[in-house]
Amino acid sequence: MSWNLQYRTSKFRHVYGRPASKEKCYDCVPITHNVHDNQFCAVNPHFIAVVTECACGGAFVVIPIHQTGKLDPHYPRIWGHRGNVLDIKWNPFNDFIIASCSEDATVKIWEIPKPLLTKTITSPKKELLGHVRRVGLIEWHPTANNILFSSGYDYKIMVWNLDTTKAVISNPVKILNAHRDVVLSMSFNTDGSLLATACRDRKIRLIDPRAGTVLQEASYNSHKANKVLFLGNMKKLISTGTSRWNNRQIALWDQDDLSVPLLEEDLDGSSGILFPFYDSDTHMLYVVGKGDGNIRYYEISPEKPYLYYLMEYRSHLPQKGMGMMPKRGLEVSACEIFRFYKLIPTKSLIEPISMIVPRRSESYQEDIYPLTTAAQPALTAQEWLNGVNKAPLLVSLRPGSGVVNSLPEFPEPQPLVTTADLSQHQGWGGKMPLEDVQEPTFADVLQTTGRNP
Repeated sequence: MSWNLQYRTSKFRHVYGRPASKEKCYDCVPITHNVHDNQFCAVNPHFIAVVTECACGGAFVVIPIHQTGKLDPHYPRIWGHRGNVLDIKWNPFNDFIIASCSEDATVKIWEIPKPLLTKTITSPKKELLGHVRRVGLIEWHPTANNILFSSGYDYKIMVWNLDTTKAVISNPVKILNAHRDVVLSMSFNTDGSLLATACRDRKIRLIDPRAGTVLQEASYNSHKANKVLFLGNMKKLISTGTSRWNNRQIALWDQDDLSVPLLEEDLDGSSGILFPFYDSDTHMLYVVGKGDGNIRYYEISPEKPYLYYLMEYRSHLPQKGMGMMPKRGLEVSACEIFRFYKLIPTKSLIEPISMIVPRRSESYQEDIYPLTTAAQPALTAQEWLNGVNKAPLLVSLRPGSGVVNSLPEFPEPQPLVTTADLSQHQGWGGKMPLEDVQEPTFADVLQTTGRNP
């Protein structure tokens, strides 16, 4: 472990991990015992989805995020695959749509009903048929609506356009044949114009997802990559894997030159795979080891020495996987900048872990909450397929700022009082900022001035 001893100012130097109390955990959850190297957990501000152990076929449960405590043994499940479920991912623009892939070589899209689940769901909204072997990875496009990528053990990555009324889709809009072995990891850059992959041949590839061409390939033999991740818009990638001496290792790469890594960091000699998580708002990297109980976290800098070790969260309970809450689901009043959902199969427990910036003030801390990705697509599926690139839409996390909702149906907009309306009434003077006049209704304003609405 390298240490940078020079003094460096940082708002995140003293970030610490705070596990949830027992009553705020999810207990008696039959977490899967599958050994596939995936997270088996997906989280959004409404639900937590977890792949479960079942007698036949593949299933997962969807639990409301506030329904903590013991789970009913007869709690309804999403049960429609004939083989084990290997990966699940929530639609980033719709909190009630989730995708799953399985050993039965299919990808299924599920719609979660608005009321709480009352019975097991067995019929998906859509079924994607194209792979001839089991499907191990799925990823939603970060900016285009209804674009899904799937990767199977047939060495193919398929691009699906879900903007169709068909219940069964058998023709992907694009098939990427850039690999000669199983893809272990996929990651998009900020606008989704580039796709990075880590393959079982231990190579990292940078791919144009629409053309299907390999733009760069890392053939550096000293680092055997298992997982790869784009670092936001820094034009850098981080990969986790093993060194020539089989030590667990992380490596930092320049997006424009994958010949030699910018940095290699050996961590330890354990055997569990390392999962990287990156927060582009705070430039913090979290490294989680499968079978470990700890979480290492770093701060990434665009200049040398690039990687600054901050601290390590320690626990004696080993994790099988981790779910990650999107930024819009965090508790900003507690200065929470990241939240994990730790799967502990030995205890049938899911434990939330909050990463906290220690500050006394309970007011909104604007310096640690910059504008973040909104739950609204920047592009339609067809626009992206036609070659258009757009950065993700951004939104403030300040309470009351009108965070973009990700519900499938948006409520009707309420009439707002404008500055011109207010200037007609005494006491306001027409000088109130527009963002501050959206809370009172027009009837409230009239009542304040003594007039009948």
